[in-house]
This record gives sequence, C-alpha cells and structure tokens, in this order.
Amino acid sequence: MEELTCGEEEEVVLIKKTGATSVIWTWFGFKESDVEQKNIICKLCRATIIAKRGNTTNLFHHLKMKHVLEYEDSQKLRPPPQMASQSSGKKKGAPAPTHQQTDIVKAFSKGTPYEKKNRRWIDITNAITLYLCKDMVPFLTVEKSGFQNMIKTLDPRYEVPSRKHFSQTEVPKLYDKVREQVKNELRSIKYYATTTDLWSSRTMEPYISLTVHFINDEWKLCSRCLQTSYFPEDHTGELISQGLKEALESWGLKEELQVCITTDNGANIVKAVEINGWTRLQCFGHRLHLAIERSVKDARVEHAIGKCKKIVSAFSYTWKRKREMANAQAELNLPPHRLVTETPTRWGSRQQMIQRLLEQEKAISQVLKADRKTRHLVPTWQDIDVLESMNKTLSPLLEFTDALSGEEYVSVSTVKPVLHLLNNTVLPLADDDIDTELTKDMKTAILKYLNEKYSDVATDDLLDMASLVDPRFRSLYIADDRREFIFTKAAAEIQALLETQAVSATESPPSHTHTGAAGEAQREPKRSKRSLGSFLKNASAQPGPAALTDREAIKIELKSYLQALDVEGEADPLEWWRLHQANFPRVASLAKKYLCIPATSAPSERAFSTSGNIVTCHRSALKPETVDKLVFLAKNLG
Repeated sequence: MEELTCGEEEEVVLIKKTGATSVIWTWFGFKESDVEQKNIICKLCRATIIAKRGNTTNLFHHLKMKHVLEYEDSQKLRPPPQMASQSSGKKKGAPAPTHQQTDIVKAFSKGTPYEKKNRRWIDITNAITLYLCKDMVPFLTVEKSGFQNMIKTLDPRYEVPSRKHFSQTEVPKLYDKVREQVKNELRSIKYYATTTDLWSSRTMEPYISLTVHFINDEWKLCSRCLQTSYFPEDHTGELISQGLKEALESWGLKEELQVCITTDNGANIVKAVEINGWTRLQCFGHRLHLAIERSVKDARVEHAIGKCKKIVSAFSYTWKRKREMANAQAELNLPPHRLVTETPTRWGSRQQMIQRLLEQEKAISQVLKADRKTRHLVPTWQDIDVLESMNKTLSPLLEFTDALSGEEYVSVSTVKPVLHLLNNTVLPLADDDIDTELTKDMKTAILKYLNEKYSDVATDDLLDMASLVDPRFRSLYIADDRREFIFTKAAAEIQALLETQAVSATESPPSHTHTGAAGEAQREPKRSKRSLGSFLKNASAQPGPAALTDREAIKIELKSYLQALDVEGEADPLEWWRLHQANFPRVASLAKKYLCIPATSAPSERAFSTSGNIVTCHRSALKPETVDKLVFLAKNLG
C-alpha cells in the first residue's frame, strides 16, 4: 500500500465511486484526476487499497484491521445478505446455500395472489363487506380504480372480487350471520316493545318496518331493527295486522310477551293494532306536532309563515344574495348562520326556521331592501310580532320532542312528567303584559289537544305504571285519586309475572336417565346420609311464625321501593335498577317490562332514513329483498 505525503493529503479531494451502492464507499474514494477510478484511496489514512473488479472485500478488511470503530459502523449500516446469483466463476456441481431456495420461494409467494380459502383473503373480504353495509356504500365501489389501488397498496396479494360476488355471496352470508345473532339475543328476553311505520322509497315501492326494544340482563336498553319488508298489498288495517303478526312469528317472538307497540296516528295502523288486540301507545312526537299544527290555524299566523318560507326560498337559489347576506352579517356582528328550510316530515323544523329568521332579521331586511325585486318580502313589524309570539310558545316544546325521541335511554316514563311540566310550567297562561293574545290562544289550543288525547284510560294506566317503576318519579306524577289503584294494579301484575315464571320453570323438559353402551340405565349417585345439624335446622324452623303470602310480600316490597331514597332527575333509571335489583327483585321484573317502551315512533323513522340513504338515485334499481338486508345490517352491525 502506498501512503500519500502530508502536502498531497491536504490538497487531494476524493470523490465517490460512480454508481456505487455499498456502504463501504463512505470511507473510500478516488482522486478527481483518476478518470478510470482504478486507484482506491482510504479517506481516513489516505492509504491506497488494491481491489480487483470492484470487489469490496479488501476494503472491509482494511477497515477491520486499521479502523475498528469505522468497521463496526459499516457493519451496522450494511444491509442483511440478499439472495446472490450464482457467479460464473463457481465450480460446476457445487452445492447452493440452503437459504437461497427459501428466499426464492418467498420471492415467488410475494407476487402470488391469495387463495380464496386463505385466512388473510377471508378477513379482508369480510372487512370490505362490513364497510359496504355499515357505511351504506354502493357495491360498484369495489370495481372503481381508486378503491382497487388503495387495496393493492395495502396488500398487493389481495385481488378484490367483483361487486356481484359481494351482492350475491358476501352480503347474504353476513346477513344470515347477524340475523342468527339477533335471534339468539331475542330468545333470552322476557318482554319487549315494538315500533312500526310505513314508507315509500324513491321509486315509490312501499315498505313496512318493525323495530323491537327490550332490556337485557345487564339492564341495557337495546333496539333491533328486525325488517324493512316490501309491502305491495293495499295498506288496509286487516292486511297490516296480518303482516305484523307474520313478522313477529318469523323472529320467534310471542305476542303475549309484547308489552306495547308505539305508532303514529295513521288510521290503518291504529286499526291493525286493534285487530291484533295489542296495547298501543300513541307517538308523543306526532301528537305534539299535530297539537302545534292545530294551534297555528290563524290567518295572521299563516300569512307570517308563508312570508317566512318565501324569504328562505329567496336566499336558497342565488349565490349573490347569499354573498350579500354574509357581508350584512359581518357588518351587523351577527352569527354567520344560514337560513333553515322547513321540512313537513321533520318535527320542529318550522320552529327552527322561525327562530333562525328572527335571529337574522336585520341582515335579511338589509339585503332584501337593496333589491327592488325583493322589497315586498321584507317582514313588517306585524309579521315580526306574530313570529316572536310563535317562537316564544314553541321553542320550549322542541327540546321536549328531541328528548323523548331517543332509543338508547328510557323515555316512556317521562311522558307523564313532561305533560305535567307543559301544564304547570311551560304553557300556563301568563299575565296580559307578558303573553300576547296569539300566544295565549296557541298555548290553550296545544294543552287542550294534548290533555284530551292522553286522557284515554288505557294510555293513562300504561303511563302511570311506567312512571311508577322509574325510581326518579315513582308516584310523584300519579294523580292522588289514582295512586291506590295503580299500587294495587302493580301488585297484581307482579304476582302474575311471578306465577308465569313459576309455570314456565315447571314446564321445562325433565332430564331423562342416560343409558350406557349396553343399554342399561346408569345408576343414580349414592345418597349421602343427613347430618344431625340438618335435623336441628328443620326443627328450629318449624315452630316459627307463618310465612307471608306472595301478595303480602309484594306489597311490602312495593312500599319499601316507594319509600327508598330519592334519585336525581339526571340519573339513569336502568343503572339504578342494575344496582338495586337485589333489593327489590319483584318490582325489578315489572320495571324491565315497562321501561323498554319507546315514547315515540322515531326508531322506525330512523330506519326509513337509513333506507333513504341506501335507495339513492344511483341505487334505485336495488331489489326489495336486498334493501331489507342492507337496512338490517346498517342498523344492527356493531
């Protein structure tokens, strides 16, 4: 090896080998004058190293012998040994390394698509199916280039099946699996409630939905959308009643275990429930909506609402007016909110429209006055007075409707307290200086309608029972002259429940004697001798006082429950029962029966909203049975 002089060492600039990929060239290089790059020079000690045909073995050896620390760094940076191709200089017949064959198999397997029986292929396919159903995505998505590129990037070996495979194989398979899970869940429930409604799709195909509600063993309120079935027959009460019966039978649900069905006020639905002899609860949301509609039947109100709709329409179809509206909001320091359009099928949308118009009244007037074509739409002071009177009356009601429309928490027991609040706190007539005549008329009309519709004896009994088993209310909202009756009715129902449970326990199939291989009956286990303590225990128990009858024990437990510590209004009644079920086991069975009832038919309305998101204009050709499966999966998949 040749060494460079100190003077040369300071002046020489070494360059990297052209096309080099090995990490060793970090410490070696060539002079700029060495065009053919034949003389390799160490950058650390400036020694010249001999390496034939670009072989780097000598270079690594030099680092190992002369520069130990740098050699260790080179080994850390050095990639793991790759599969080396056989060089022509090897002797014929020389055995190849064993790892080479394994690396070849791995290299070929990386480019081989998964077999359909492969666990990885099954997991990815199931994940895509879940994505299509839960997020209501069209089947065509799997054939789009963007989706396939994404899957190819995530796993190059996975080949996406066709949309026909997903629609005809994977979705039905997932539907059968989830349906069986729901059926197994329903087998263990003791009581349930239902909601139902009718709906027409975008293609004017009629459907009927059925949703079941129950409380499980962990005291969780559960809702399951059972079906959204195609219903092409005439929507008569007789045919609807038959369809509902068949729906319950298809899911193995006994009619006698159904506590109540919540529906809207459609005459055909009401008649169907009467034909089947089921207990029906009228939807509170529909009732309140109808009460509001009846209260606004006034010429002044209709004129103000009509102008309100025209104003919203004037800002909905021109981007210039929207721009001017945004400028006016900024100038007047108003929130940058858009106007709300009334939707007749959505509860409270009219109230939201009025509330937003009153909020943006100054900006609206400024924009409309600037254009002579829209000056006639500027609301007058009379219109504003009417809208303010309506807003004052209706704004508290919107919150009650939203609160009672949930399906993940108890709602039926709050109907009686809400009616009490409406009568005594929210809608009572105030002094002449506070309420306008229009406000008084609306309040009177709303209260009259609601009190009349909820004065039905069967409905009153149902709501009182639900309020009684809610630890937040108990007998607080039950009329004084009805408390003794409801108490007696609750005791009788609890006794009936206990007797039914006892009968079902005795009717369970007896265990048969097992026979051995030779056909002989297996011998019963040898009976152990009774201890002296067991005789003394029975002897000491015999002379005691007579045991309480079932009815007396029930009444004592009911009184203890009614006298228990008060529960906060924001507390979860189901969580309270989960913690106190052991203290009041008989009353707990009654609570599980009544607290599962929904106060509104909103669950069925939500099922149809899901249906509308599935049967879009791009998917209007979906078959009804496919729609049923997709809605079922979208609502019931976790």
